[in-house]
Amino acid sequence: MLLIVPADPLRPRRPDPHFAPEAQAAREAGHPVAVVDHDALASGRDVTRAVAGVPAADDAVYRGWMLSAARYAGFAGALRARQVTLRTDADRYRRAHELPGWYATAAALTPQSRWTVGVDRADFDRARTALGGGPAVLRDWTKSAKHHWHEACFVPELADGDAAWRVATRLRELRDDDFACGFVLRRFEPLAGVEIRTWWVGGRCVLTGPHPDTPTELPDVPVDLGPLAAVVTALDLPFVTADLACRTDGRWRLVEIGDGQVSDRPSTMAPESLVAALG
Repeated sequence: MLLIVPADPLRPRRPDPHFAPEAQAAREAGHPVAVVDHDALASGRDVTRAVAGVPAADDAVYRGWMLSAARYAGFAGALRARQVTLRTDADRYRRAHELPGWYATAAALTPQSRWTVGVDRADFDRARTALGGGPAVLRDWTKSAKHHWHEACFVPELADGDAAWRVATRLRELRDDDFACGFVLRRFEPLAGVEIRTWWVGGRCVLTGPHPDTPTELPDVPVDLGPLAAVVTALDLPFVTADLACRTDGRWRLVEIGDGQVSDRPSTMAPESLVAALG
């Protein structure tokens, strides 16, 4: 396995400090490591130069900052030209990275959702009306602004169209150029505790631990991964994360699926554990 990580913007031959522990763990485990220019990849400019230092490899895994599905496709194409094959191809990255890619398969385990393509108010109102009344959580296709809960994430009442649109407008402002594809409205479900993050390689759960937002906390009740395992198998995704939380009625719910390459590792998880699971 070749591990590819973003370069340090100030010292471009070295790994970005955030991913340096994983790069070091990979080297110690005998895996080659290469760095790429993430800013160039994310902007779509001079992608060939951004990957110029990556050696040929038939099994490469990226661990780095988030890329849009379109930019990831460009990244994968530039690597292919260098005889580098990413374990996760562009289609599978999109399926994991964007909620509409995995929602239908996981619908029984996750809050009911509707989404738009684009940011038109009329499309937003159609999605809002289709979801019905009551509270909802708003995000775009890849990410929420949950740290701005009341102004850009939580919709107290779907029936109040103007208030819901104000939340959507603020989300768009905060996400700015990172806003992805359209709005997603998800029915609000009250949760009883913190989330956990599970890591899956080849359809098998290889690690279970805290969510990066609460790295020292775990739920008090055990989680049953059986139903989720069937979903991950059906999605046919090589490396993903799945975040779960226990609802107040005691039922475990899927909060999010994400591509494992761009999912943050909690600070309390040893980098060696993740590298071993991937290798």
